[in-house]
Order: sequence, then C-alpha cells, then structure tokens
Amino acid sequence: MPAGIGQTWPVSEHGHQTTAERARLADSPDLAAPWRRWGPYLSGRQWGTVREDYSASGDAWASFPFEHARSRAYRWGEDGIAGICDQHGFLNLAVAMWNGADPVLKERLFGLTNAEGNHGEDVKEYWWVLDGTPTHSWMRVLYRYPQAEFPFAELRAAAAAATRDDPEPELADTGVLAEDRFFDVVVSYAKAGPDDICVEITATNHGPEPAPLHLLPQLWFRNTWSWGRDPRRPALIASTVDGWCRFAAEHNTLGRYTLHAEGTPTLLVTDNETNEVELHGAADNPTRYTKDGIDAMVVRGATDTCQAVAAGAASLPGTKGAAWYAFHGVPPGESVTVRLRLVAGDGHPDAFGPSFAETMAARAREADEFYADLGAHLDQERRTVLRRALAGLLWTKQHYRFRIREWLAGDPAQPAAPEVRCAPDARNTRWRHLDVADVISMPDEWEYPWFAAWDLAFHTVPLALVDPVFAKGQLTLLCREWLMHPNGQLPAYEWDFGDVNPPVHAWAALRVHQAEVAAGGEPDRAFLAQVFHKLLLNFSWWVNRNDADGDNLFQGGFLGMDNVGPVDRSAPLPGDWRLEQADATAWMAAYCLHLLRIALELARHERAYEDVASKFVEHFLDIAEAATRPGPAGQGIWDDTDGFCYDLVSRPLPDGTVESQPVRVRSMVGLIPLLAQAVLEPWVCAELPGFAQRLDHLLARRPELARFVTWQRLDGGARRAWLSLLDEPKLRRVLTRMLDEAEFLSPHGIRSLSAAHRDGVEIEVAGETHRMGYEPRESRTSLFGGNSNWRGPVWFPVNALLVEALRTLEGWQAGEFQVELPTGSGQRVSAGEAADELSRRLVSLFLVGADGRRPADGKRIEASDSPLWRANITFSEYFDGDTGEGLGATHQTGWTAWVACLLSRAWPEDGIRGTGR
Repeated sequence: MPAGIGQTWPVSEHGHQTTAERARLADSPDLAAPWRRWGPYLSGRQWGTVREDYSASGDAWASFPFEHARSRAYRWGEDGIAGICDQHGFLNLAVAMWNGADPVLKERLFGLTNAEGNHGEDVKEYWWVLDGTPTHSWMRVLYRYPQAEFPFAELRAAAAAATRDDPEPELADTGVLAEDRFFDVVVSYAKAGPDDICVEITATNHGPEPAPLHLLPQLWFRNTWSWGRDPRRPALIASTVDGWCRFAAEHNTLGRYTLHAEGTPTLLVTDNETNEVELHGAADNPTRYTKDGIDAMVVRGATDTCQAVAAGAASLPGTKGAAWYAFHGVPPGESVTVRLRLVAGDGHPDAFGPSFAETMAARAREADEFYADLGAHLDQERRTVLRRALAGLLWTKQHYRFRIREWLAGDPAQPAAPEVRCAPDARNTRWRHLDVADVISMPDEWEYPWFAAWDLAFHTVPLALVDPVFAKGQLTLLCREWLMHPNGQLPAYEWDFGDVNPPVHAWAALRVHQAEVAAGGEPDRAFLAQVFHKLLLNFSWWVNRNDADGDNLFQGGFLGMDNVGPVDRSAPLPGDWRLEQADATAWMAAYCLHLLRIALELARHERAYEDVASKFVEHFLDIAEAATRPGPAGQGIWDDTDGFCYDLVSRPLPDGTVESQPVRVRSMVGLIPLLAQAVLEPWVCAELPGFAQRLDHLLARRPELARFVTWQRLDGGARRAWLSLLDEPKLRRVLTRMLDEAEFLSPHGIRSLSAAHRDGVEIEVAGETHRMGYEPRESRTSLFGGNSNWRGPVWFPVNALLVEALRTLEGWQAGEFQVELPTGSGQRVSAGEAADELSRRLVSLFLVGADGRRPADGKRIEASDSPLWRANITFSEYFDGDTGEGLGATHQTGWTAWVACLLSRAWPEDGIRGTGR
C-alpha cells in the first residue's frame, strides 16, 4: 500500500520473483515496445461521445445515437465487445454475436443516454474482466448474452417511467435472463509473440433448452479515408484458398497482418463506410458495401450487402470482415469454441497446431506466477479481488484520438461545421492545441470512454503495482505540450477540457516513484524532474486562476465532487458574492506539500531544487494561515464553533472589509484539509541545511506560522517535523466527526456527506435559500447529468487518501496519536489502527459477508444464489453510504482498483525516510 505524504513504500521481504511476464516488462522499457503494440485499446463505446459530435447543439448523445452506430462510420475511434486493437487504433478485432432473435447484430454494448436514464447514462449489459497481464500477453473477458431478443425498447421505457427516487432499471429486471437463458461468451487472448495473438472464443449455453448462436469475430480498419485529409485506403481481403480461412489486412502504417479462422466459417467482407441511404435517405451510397452490410446479411437475410466468399475463392478488397460461425442448437450446458490467430505478415504455417494450445496454457500459467507474490500474504478470496481489480484496470486502457483544430473546423469531405462550434464560449474552443493519439487509462470503458485528469492520477498508483513504466507514461502524458494548455492547465475531460479537477498529479507522481523503488527498481529522478517542471506551470495556473483575490483561499468549481454542495459550484453566485472553497484551499495546501516532497527528493542530488522547496513550504504555510485565520465573520475555512471546515461565501463591503459566511453543510469538502500534512524526516535537515536554515528563518520572522510546524528532537540533535494545515486540536475535532457512525463513518468507508443531514438542511447561500440532504444512493438532482452523487455515497479515491492521512499521522507519532473509533464507543486506537479499520471496511465491499453476499452486489441479480452470478465481482464507481451497494458506472474499475493497493502492501509507520540511494 502506498505510504502517506513523504513516506516510502516497503520492499517485500523476498522481492518480486522473476517470471516470464516480468521478463516481458523488462523487454518493454518504453510505451512503444513491441509487447505493448496490441492490447485492449478498443473502446467499449464511441457513439455519443464529444469527439463524434459535429452538431450545432453540442448534444453528443443525440447527435450520434446508438441506432446510428451500426451504420455510420466513426471519425476518431471504434468500439466493440471484448475487442483489441493496435496502439494507433488502425486495425481492430472484436466479437459480434446474434442469437437468432435480436433485430441487429450484437456488435457493441447497449446503454441509455444521459437524457434517457433516470439517473443519467447507464450501460444495460453484463460483462466482467476475468484476468489480464500488463503487456496484454494474456487477457480474458466474459460477456453475458441473452438468448431471447434484447429488450432495447423495454429498458428505455422502464427508465423513462422511473423517478429519481427509483433505482436504475437493469437488464435482469426485464426477465430476459430468467432460468439462466443466456450464453456466457468468454474471450481469451494469448500472445505467442508481440505480433502473434491466439484468440479463443468459448460460448456456453446455461439455459434449460438448446439455443442458436451465431459467432462473428470481426476484423476491420478504422475509417481514415473518408474525411478528405488522407485518401490512402487500407485493404482487407478474405480468402478460403488451400484449405485456409483467413483475412489478409494491408495497411500503409501497420504493414500486413493475417487473421486465421479455424474450421470452415463463411467469410464476409464489407466496407467501414456510412450507409447514407439507411440513415439519411440518400439516393445511393458512395460505396456498394457499407458498415452494416454484414448485419444486413446475417440478421435480415440480404444477399447483396456484403461479399460472401465461396470455397476456394477470395474477396475483392474491403475494410471490414467477419468469420461467420453458425451454431443452430447449442445443447444446454454445452459449449462451442471458435479459434483465431492474428499474425503479422503472411500468416502462420500451423496456426492451430500444438503451439496454439501451448501458448494458451503457458500464458495462463505465467499470469498465475506474475500475481503470486503480489498477493502471497492474502487468502484466496482477497487474492481474487486484487487480481480482478487490476485486470479490470488494465482492460480500460483505450486508444484515444482527438485533434481539436480539425474537430472544430470540420473535415474537407464532409458538410461544413456549424459556425457556432467556434464561438468564443463554445465547447473546447480554448483547447485548439490539443492533439492526442495515445493509449490512455479511462475511468470506464462504456460510461466514461474518455480520460479525466484526476481519475487518471488515481489509476496510476495501482497501475504502478504491475507496470510502473505505463503508470509514469500516463502522468507525463497529461503534462505534454499537446495536452497541457499553454497556460499550465491540465485538461479535465472531453465534455469540457477547461473544467477543473483536483490537483493530485504531483501526489500520484510521488506514489508511482515510490512504488517503483519499493519493487526493486532504480529511482527514476528524470521522471520526477520531468513531471515537476511541468507541474510548476500548473501550480502557477492554479494560483493565478483560482485565487482571484490573492488571499490564499481558493475557488475551483465542482472539483470532481459534482453535486456535493447546495449550489452548482462551477456557476457564478448572484451579485458580487464569490465562493471560496474548503476543498480547493486544502487541495492547494496539499499540492504545495507534494511539490515540496518532490523538490526535496530532487535536491538530494541537485541542490538547485532547495530554493524551490523553500518556496513551496512558505506557500503552504501562507495557505494554512489563511485557511484557519480567526475573525468575527470567520474569514478562514475553519469554523471553530463546529470544529469543521466549510466553504465560504464572501463579498467586499463599501468600507473595504469583507463579509463572509460559512456554508454549514458537513461534507467531504471539510475532510479534504486532513490530507494536507507531511512528515520531514531527519535526512531533510541533515542533507539539505540550506532548506532547514531558510525554514528556521521564516518561522522566526513570522512566528504566527509556527503553529503549522511541529518539531521533534531526536538523540544526537537530529530533528524531524510535522507540517499540517490543521494543528492537532483541530485535526482531532474533524476526526471526531469523520469517525462518527452517525455522521461520516459507514460500514464500508467514509461517506461523502454526513448522515447527520438525513432529514435535510436549509442553507442560505448569497441571499438565497437552498435545501439539500443526505442521499446515500444515486443523485436526486440532475446537476452534472445526475449520474454522479456526492451527497452521501462512499467514493474510493478520497477514502484512499483519508487512509493515507491516518498513516501519515501514525508515521509521525508512532502509536501515540489516539482516536476514538467509532466516536462515542469509548474504544481508543492509534491512527494506524484507525487506518487499518477504514481499509478493512473498504475492502469488505468485495468480500462475501456473514449473509453469504458481497455488500457491493446489493440487491441486484449479482447477489442471487446462482454461482453464475456470484462468481463475478463488479468494481463500481461509488457505493451506497448505508449498505455498500455498488452504484454509478458498474464497471468503473478505474479508481475503484485502489482496492488492490489496500490489499497488496502493508502500510509503513515511520514517516519519510526518503527514496534516495
């Protein structure tokens, strides 16, 4: 588990064992390495994204709906079920299915748009990532496919009829899966080499009767030729010559690849081109065959919509192909299997000979070996949780391509873009420099198939457990000139790159650096320096943009916590009122400490960084002084009456003073100040005397700052220090509320809003009265789309940071800092024991409890008595503040994968020792 601010990761007693997968990682020291060329980089959803929205309204969901996806070529990416692609997203391989009843091929996951769902967008499918390794040498995904017609209309109608007080209607609620009438389709990928991928698709009929199933693994090129910018066209040719069923795929950048299909499937070839006749009523199409040509032949029996290759023949060139396997009656309990092999060049001489099965078995065994020592100290159940969480996180790596200048201007071969798209206040017009085409860790492959700045930072820490190179690459990527704004802002997310996420990038860089060292790697100070230099620009942007009055109290907007307040924190207040945020101020104090820690680490080897370290310690102290500044109107975020931190609404008065009022809602914003603390171990003063002298001088010159620095003298004259935004008495008062089960402490973590507000609370903000209350489940408001709720549920990322804060306290006082847990129980524990208990509660979400069920499964079908459902674990976006049921994006393994960090390593309890060698 990563340490608190300034702490190091422990090295396991025996270190990592050398395994085949670790050898592959060693052979892949950069992100362009051959073993990384192919992976699960194909998106789970491309329709309904901002990238594909060329409308004047900016309604991405409506401008490219699900119904268009089968017939309309995408501009920037592709999507599919259980699919893979190359790093550039040129060539894609995924599984399509048909049960003989659906009106369309099952080529992509279905879900409701933001306007259709009663709690915002929501995928209506079941699938689980079963396993995976960081080089993607081994991956397994399970997709659950109904045998009856998929209830598209029924799901839409159910959500439209439901209120915001109702749970989200799910696929199982329609009855379509009753009596286990579904196929479990397991897709396994095993690399025999970087460009030699064995694919096995096994479908099992769990229903009580024989059922038909058509499996159509599809290979296709992303359409790069229809936009008037690059006319070069790749070629896909199907052939059944010499007893082989195969596709030859030729691309000007990738070169040639061959996909072998075992047996005698019918090979179909079409073009990845829009069906203008079907979608827009055009007189004809620019090409004979279109994207939905295979769908038309299989589902509707059309005979002229694609090429069907006869035995001993070859097709004309196309850009999309499928190998059509038809199983007309799979017996109950029986399975059917399809095998494929994708190989660079002209193919494999013995594609399905002994090497295929040997590769599959070897990669599965090597995955076991790779994860063995990571969870060696755990029981089997916890090892499974750890491994599934990491596999899901690895699966959400997707190719992300978006060139804002071209998107705003429109493409030469397409209709002109509406002028409103380029208006000064239009979406992302300030981000014309953004030009990205990289593999990026996404929050979720369907509901959030685009990166988000603070999500990505949280992802990198569990990623560092298995692949520090990729984790570091993600952090540096967001700081590169083609993503970071010239003014220093990091892009938030594609719906509004200019929005503001919490500044956790420096924290993540520290944790990833420590993880790599703890795993036996050499300290990568070049990485630290690279990130540090760019974050200096970002820090300056924060100060200039979000501290408008220069008073060290910060604004920032929603800061990732969406509807946590009674008003939209991204919108201006009436009149001349302004909102000064407790969380923004605390995030900035913590940001100072993170940059301080990096500067101190770098200064051990380059003394020029000592001056920068001094800058950040002084800036931290200035923020701490402002945040806790006493005054008749409570000008700081600290409220001494309640012993808690609140947002402030302030306005200037004619006499030059400022009127301030706290927004008295006890929420997560008031717990963020706990994160702003760090321990400076003796090496800091011993090795960096210039920094120590300047800090001493500052505290002597400004004694009012001394209350934020606590010194401890050790034998021999050495000294260590604890820096904290909240001094010990204030910190204890906040912890008393945080650890109170009637307030923040739930059975499964820390709630985002105090349960003391169950009956609601009325708050006056800038002269207007607002009402809000504790909502442990989905949001009852439409604020920020309504699919994200910070008014009560448990969220993994901030909980992980609160565990870390308790560990930092333990590292400082080594058991002497005692808290009552739970508040009012009379039971006192150390800060480290409190961290252990909070960690235990978080992990328990995914463990089978005394009632035989996982709390995260709630009352959904996943909690049924059927082992087919109970065997699989979902890592949801957030969790019910009372019951722990998973909510939001049900497959968001992104930051919920932090459970792997909680499980994989013990916390050290000795503060910063440094990571220098």
